[in-house]
Amino acid sequence: MKTKRIYKILILLFIFNSSCKENAKVNTEIKADGIEQKVTSLLAKMTLEEKIGQMNQYNGFWDVTGPTPSSGDAAKKYEHLKKGYVGSMLNVRGVKEVKAVQKIAVEETRLGIPLIIGFDVIHGYETLSPIPLAEAASWDLKAIKKSAEVAAKEAAAAGINWTFAPMVDISRDARWGRVMEGAGEDPFLGSKIAVARVEGFQGDDLSSSETIAACAKHWAGYGFSESGRDYNTVDIGTSTLNNIIFPPFKAAADAGVKTFMNSFNELNGIPATGNAFLQRDILKGKWNYDGFVVSDWGSINEMMAHGFAEDKKGAARLAVTAGSDMDMESYAYVDELANLVREGQVDEALIDDAVKRILRVKFELGLFDDPYKYCDSETEKEVIGSKEINDAVLDVAKKSIVLLKNENQLLPLKKRGQNIALIGALAADKTSPLGSWRIAAKDSTAVSVLEGMQQYSENKLTYAKGADLVYGETTFAKELNINMSDKSGFLEAISVAKNADVVVMVLGEHGFQSGEARSRVDLDLPGVQQELLEAVYAVNKNIVLVLNNGRPLAITWADKHIPAIVEAWQLGTQSGHAIAQVLYGDYNPSGKLPMSFPRHVGQVPIYYNYKNTGRPVIPAPNEVFWSHYTDESNKPLYAFGHGLSYTTFSYSNLKISKVNEEEVKVSVDITNTGDVQGKEVVQLYIRDLVASITRPVKELKGFELIDLDPDEKKTINFVLTKNELGFFDNSGVFVFESGDFKVFVGGSSETVLEQDFEL
Repeated sequence: MKTKRIYKILILLFIFNSSCKENAKVNTEIKADGIEQKVTSLLAKMTLEEKIGQMNQYNGFWDVTGPTPSSGDAAKKYEHLKKGYVGSMLNVRGVKEVKAVQKIAVEETRLGIPLIIGFDVIHGYETLSPIPLAEAASWDLKAIKKSAEVAAKEAAAAGINWTFAPMVDISRDARWGRVMEGAGEDPFLGSKIAVARVEGFQGDDLSSSETIAACAKHWAGYGFSESGRDYNTVDIGTSTLNNIIFPPFKAAADAGVKTFMNSFNELNGIPATGNAFLQRDILKGKWNYDGFVVSDWGSINEMMAHGFAEDKKGAARLAVTAGSDMDMESYAYVDELANLVREGQVDEALIDDAVKRILRVKFELGLFDDPYKYCDSETEKEVIGSKEINDAVLDVAKKSIVLLKNENQLLPLKKRGQNIALIGALAADKTSPLGSWRIAAKDSTAVSVLEGMQQYSENKLTYAKGADLVYGETTFAKELNINMSDKSGFLEAISVAKNADVVVMVLGEHGFQSGEARSRVDLDLPGVQQELLEAVYAVNKNIVLVLNNGRPLAITWADKHIPAIVEAWQLGTQSGHAIAQVLYGDYNPSGKLPMSFPRHVGQVPIYYNYKNTGRPVIPAPNEVFWSHYTDESNKPLYAFGHGLSYTTFSYSNLKISKVNEEEVKVSVDITNTGDVQGKEVVQLYIRDLVASITRPVKELKGFELIDLDPDEKKTINFVLTKNELGFFDNSGVFVFESGDFKVFVGGSSETVLEQDFEL
């Protein structure tokens, strides 16, 4: 019944004239004013096969400027391209290649419809910013927007006009490798960052040759994969779906993101690619979204493995009916949809709806006005790797670093007169800092920590590897070979450390240990690194531990023993310069964690905005009947929002005043009580004490990044409206209920001030 109802609605909404069969190129013939008229006019010229072709996306399948393929899968794709049966390609990059493939689409097909060229511009193209989780740690929305802006500019210079980013999945599970690609565990922060990245990629004018279309992914629930295992089942309640998972997607949609990508997981027993509730009812229905939805790689065919589709034909029918507009590398639409329409199993109105959405984005990109607008070889030479882009990625890299611990002010390092030992394979690595999503970046192009620290030449700096982290080939598609036994370099590292005033140890994960398909059950330092850390500690306790990683790690031993710990993530091209400037105090760290760090992997998933439960506290000494572990604390090692500075801040004078029956004003004073200038992220949380649906113990509802000189005080004001104080019920309806609330303000989710109010 639901399918019939969807068909009727679509037929009423989309009635097109399909009788026109003109043969001339559409680029020069479309005269109608306005994009909608142009889309409708073009649609009327298209055969069913040409419409379906627009819904078909192929991966780059041959060296376009080389010999034409004559056999096999590549030859089939090439013939489809010439017939106009391809609407998009991905992983074709560089002006020469993009221009060649675009030329076929525009000049050799009947209607000359340009391709949209997609690419995983996740945190940069060739010049890389920090991984997105690291950028989220900056809490600096302007810097995050700028990072996306320069990534778009560099990608556009290489012929790309569509990125499969931002990933806006909320996740509470550090075992899931793709946490590195998102903004962490909180929907409020995640929503703000989603908007910043969409605006950075797409700019104010999508038709500019320096902007590209963005893609909000993965719709929806992917970050809640069971056991943190990638591609796994998702089974969650409607409250979590509406209040945690949906908000960043809604924020991206409201910001005008041009495309969505559906996810690999199932939700309520239905794979997202074939999920009409997600794509028809919510996205295109309730939210009135007018962009298009692309499947993730091969996910239409994967519905057969899920046990949801019997065969490829059934998968194509289910996907298009559910609202998946473009098929990425399943070949299901191009092979099956035409017959499904002719057999009456799929209404052509569904095809028209999808194609209209795809064409609209192509018109908005300006591809019909100039299909080669992204294909200027001189611009490519000038922009890629330019000083402007390197300066921007260095700026956001410094802002992404989080100072986790700094006992006895071991940091910043002195700029002269110190004998410093630098230890760890990652300290000299020029590839790992690029992270997991670095398809266009060349190996060995990151500035290493060793190179960054060598710029401060007035100190004596001695490097020792200590131990390899990985052996052999390191690639995106293959498992890594982690060093689990070779400690032959320990003696050199110990010898160097004995004679040092300070030891800087760079440990953590290789760039390919997080990301897609990189789930882990062990969140400790991989390989023999923990043993190396303890061996060095035995001879010199003045250690600064610099972490390179793509996810929260369980570093309980280090927290107990190591005096200074710096979370430096995988910071991209300018990694070493950013880390060195923070270590030496040329940049005062200001980052705050976007995900909680566990004490032990057994606590995962762990997150600050948990529910109180019916038994939240110890009933009496030594009694067991409360929600806890018998062998570990409930608390994280480092809380969401945690991050120190080389100065200190005090919070005082929290005031709440009612503006009206639905709004309150919150003010607080923050003072720099230290000796140096610093930045602080002032964080505001609320708790709805009694509600029709239980609410978390704390929810982030406001933050502001401020800059304070020593002894300077600022008053920060927040206004809480029903938008911040309300929530979604289990039917997906937003509600605002009167009652008692708490406000918490401080420098992390472990806030220092709180006050009650009633509305």
